[in-house]
Order: sequence, then C-alpha cells, then structure tokens
Amino acid sequence: MQNKQKKSGKISLEHFLLSSIVLALLVQGCAHQEQTPVNVPAQPVTKVEQQAAQPVNPVPPPVIEKYALDRLKQMSATLASAKAFTYRSNNFMEVQAEATGQFLAFFVETEVALQRPNKLRVNVFGDVPSFQFYFDGAKVTAFDPQKNVHSISEPIATIDEMLEFVTTKTHINFPSADFMYSDPYAVMTKNLTHAIVVGPSMVNGLPCEHFAYMEPGLNWEIWIENGKRALPLRMAMTYKQVPNFPRFMIEYKDWNLNPKLKADIFVFKAPANSKQIEFDIIAPGKNKSK
Repeated sequence: MQNKQKKSGKISLEHFLLSSIVLALLVQGCAHQEQTPVNVPAQPVTKVEQQAAQPVNPVPPPVIEKYALDRLKQMSATLASAKAFTYRSNNFMEVQAEATGQFLAFFVETEVALQRPNKLRVNVFGDVPSFQFYFDGAKVTAFDPQKNVHSISEPIATIDEMLEFVTTKTHINFPSADFMYSDPYAVMTKNLTHAIVVGPSMVNGLPCEHFAYMEPGLNWEIWIENGKRALPLRMAMTYKQVPNFPRFMIEYKDWNLNPKLKADIFVFKAPANSKQIEFDIIAPGKNKSK
C-alpha cells in the first residue's frame, strides 16, 4: 500500500488493481463498464488531419454467430445451476509502470469458492501482495494480511448485490465477475457487438472451443470445454480504451461443481490487532477505470 493510501486510511484502486486479477471469475466478463468519453471542444481540422485520424483497423460491421452465443449460454447455464463451485486460476495482466510507461507483466494465482445465493471466498497470491475477500451473506470483507488491515461493507444480501457494490461503488476490480452472477449470460451479452467462432483448441490437455467477442471498449475471448459441462478454461481480454491496449488473461483449473464447503470458510475472523479501515467508495459521477 502506498504512503498516500496510508494517509487516507482507505483500501483503494492502486492497492487492488493487481490483486483484482484474481477475481477471475472473476471477466467483469468481462468487465462490462464503459468509460464516458471526455468532451473536447470542436476544433477545425485539415483534410490531411482527417485522413490521419481514420483508424488503421476500422471496426467491422456487427457479426453475431449463433453458435458462439449458444455455447456461451450453455456455459452460463452450467455455472448458474451449480449451487456451489470452486476453482483455481492462473492470471496474467499487463500494468503500466508510472515511472517509465512500460507495460509490466504480473502473474497471480487465485482460489475461489462460491456458494449460491450469498457466499464467496477468494484468496489471491503471487506477484502481488496476498489478498483475501469474504462475503458471508451479510457483508463483504476485504483483508490485506501483510498490512493487517481490513474493510467491511454495509449489509448486502445476495451475490448479485455484492458484485454490483464491488464493481460499481468501490475501487475493487473483478475482471471475471460475470461468472458469479445468477444469470451470467445476460451480463456477458449485454454490450456485445460481435460474436464469432474461432475454432477447436486445447487448454492444459483438455479439448475445447475458442470463441471471440467484441464490445465498445473491450475485446474478449473465451475457451469453453467440450461437452455438456461447457466450463470456461481460459479467458483473454484486450482493453481498447486504455493506451497501448493492455491485455489480461486467465486460465481456470480444478473446477468442482459439487464441493463440500464448510460454512466458516466464508466468515472473516479478524486477526489480533488488525485495523479496520474504510472501503474507498467512488463518488457519484466519477468514472472507474477498468
């Protein structure tokens, strides 16, 4: 946590940007929040400038292939119908260094346990400081074990409400939260402009199908396991509204759709001397970066 965060006494975006790689069910599914364009006063431009302003690779007209939606819907039904599930993920993300502007690669591992309708536990570790996230059916708790600080939300009743709170009102980013919603398909297709079938593939020895999708600010791909389970095996995203188009990728493994979960794993027990601090809430009208 940076010094300015210590002074503010809040868990903020800078602290969770990398840790959030984890929440890999965590694509805000693809992270379906669009940034509002900045209004710039109109300026006269020359013909040469107009030509130079044309995109090198213009966006193609909308293409929606039914099979790309059908398999996404089947995958979503599998996740939505599971009363509980667990998985692990390996995550890769590019983050721009403030000092040089260079994009740096970070690798993170995540452990996720979800129980519908109102329980979630996430552990994050790897190239970022360890991070723990709890939702016990009544409140959200985020815990930084290295700094020994934690934040607790106001009462929240369901996973859907919890995700809305986290992704829209705080600075915590859930890159694949769509998988957790009660209706993942509705969330993941809300802003789609393109959906295509790429073709057969393999992920960690498992046969799957590769699909690609586009939204106004995001290109994303998903590899779905063959067969009736249709589980997600890999997710990749390119953020088109961020300079240099940083990429994010997650590989999922060890899926269990019928885990035996103890109730206490979702309950946060504050360690001795852990300090409670506030969530950093986004002010109304303020855009949250993806």
